Amino acid sequence: MAHVTPPRISVVVPVRDDAPYLGLCLEALARQDVLPHEVLVIDNGMSRETALVARAAGATVVPETMPGLAAAAARGYDAATGDLIARLDSDAMAPMNWLREIRGAFAVDPGLDAVTGRGVFADLSPARRIVASAGYHGVYYGFFGIALGQVPLHGSNFAMRRAVWEEVRADVHRSDPGVHDDLDLTMRLGRTRRVRFEPRLAVAVSTRAISSIPRLATGVKRTGHTMRMNADRLRETRAGRLVGTGFGIGPLGSLLPKRLHP
Repeated sequence: MAHVTPPRISVVVPVRDDAPYLGLCLEALARQDVLPHEVLVIDNGMSRETALVARAAGATVVPETMPGLAAAAARGYDAATGDLIARLDSDAMAPMNWLREIRGAFAVDPGLDAVTGRGVFADLSPARRIVASAGYHGVYYGFFGIALGQVPLHGSNFAMRRAVWEEVRADVHRSDPGVHDDLDLTMRLGRTRRVRFEPRLAVAVSTRAISSIPRLATGVKRTGHTMRMNADRLRETRAGRLVGTGFGIGPLGSLLPKRLHP
């Protein structure tokens, strides 16, 4: 039997200035039972201290001067040389089996284009963690799964084939700092690509995104902007079920605006 070389996995971590969290994130990556091909830390305005943390952990620091998470993430995907591109936020900590689960998801499903998973709010008490994580991800995957007609990628925890990124890289709104880059990428994946939610793919994340009313309001505003920028994809979704996703619009389709303008 011919030997099959396992796919190489590049890990992309966009960072503005997050030295304490980044150190923990990179320590967790160093403990993976399947080691990454490379770890790319995208410098989107990092302090000298944060850059030192990245280099001390053996990561490659890739500069991106255009401000915004969308630009930083896209720069990282462009620079990746692995067969698979995995994405983490700098405040996420992956368990030892994270890359093994990613590799396994693509191995058992050769037609899979991307896989995504959960974020667990590790800095809460056990009871509050369960409620907050279930509520946040229930809304995220439930609402956006219906609204987008696609399993939404979660920026703190997903992976895609590099070949898929190369097909859509010119379509994402990388120069717009107001978009949610993960939702934008989800919508630019389009009608024919397959994304799967994998419950076993879980990482620990901080509660910063939901820690205050202003942060939540900013997130909601960015969501609305992202959807307006992808009005063409939402119009496609209104037409019915997108190919190969397992999500459809059904009766909730009437809740979407009949016309959306970027």
